[in-house]
Amino acid sequence: MSFDPVLRLAGVTRVHGDGPQAVTALREVNLDVDPGQLVAVMGPSGAGKSTLLNVAGGLDRPTSGSVVVEGVTLTDLPAAGLAALRRRRVGYVFQDLNLIPSLTAAENVMLPRELDGIRARQARREALEVLTEAGVGEIADRFPGEISGGQRQRVAIARALARERRLILADEPTGALDTPTGDEILQLLRARCDAGAAVLLVTHEPRYAAWADRVVFLRDGEIADSTAVSLESAR
Repeated sequence: MSFDPVLRLAGVTRVHGDGPQAVTALREVNLDVDPGQLVAVMGPSGAGKSTLLNVAGGLDRPTSGSVVVEGVTLTDLPAAGLAALRRRRVGYVFQDLNLIPSLTAAENVMLPRELDGIRARQARREALEVLTEAGVGEIADRFPGEISGGQRQRVAIARALARERRLILADEPTGALDTPTGDEILQLLRARCDAGAAVLLVTHEPRYAAWADRVVFLRDGEIADSTAVSLESAR
């Protein structure tokens, strides 16, 4: 049985700046991520990994080429449509986490749902469920400044997983975690894939890339290689 990809990048190029100062961050990238698939992206610093995630989720627009999420071409959407799609279908784990300091852990997770018109009581119930799933249910009412770096990382991951979004984009989601905790987070992402979501994971750790179905290597904004991975190597 064949499935349409959750994410498709076709001929995507992203150029920053103009003229002699222009920098090509991505060059003619073609990439599909199917339902139930975890794809890891590796490569040296400056290879274009974070730009790839930003373009894939509509935070940045390609200079040329197309980005399609669940059949919707992002380049065809106005700003409001892009924002709605990100709230409902795409979960992000940012490298710098992007938690709001004045909101509790639960409120950080609730915010995208409330912006989408969900009642606070329901949004909080969903937030508590996913915080517990991420192993930090007990700090739901604490602020980011009152919890550890690893706990903040888990809150950011919980926010991305809330409401079972179909596409998860994770930029170094294990960066602030020790190895056992990192393995738990990869198990969580893997479980979402097994439930039908698609995950695009940027990592520099081969240990965590081993959880993927496929590893894509970026170099100078181009896909240099793509390798299937056996999950047995991650266990």
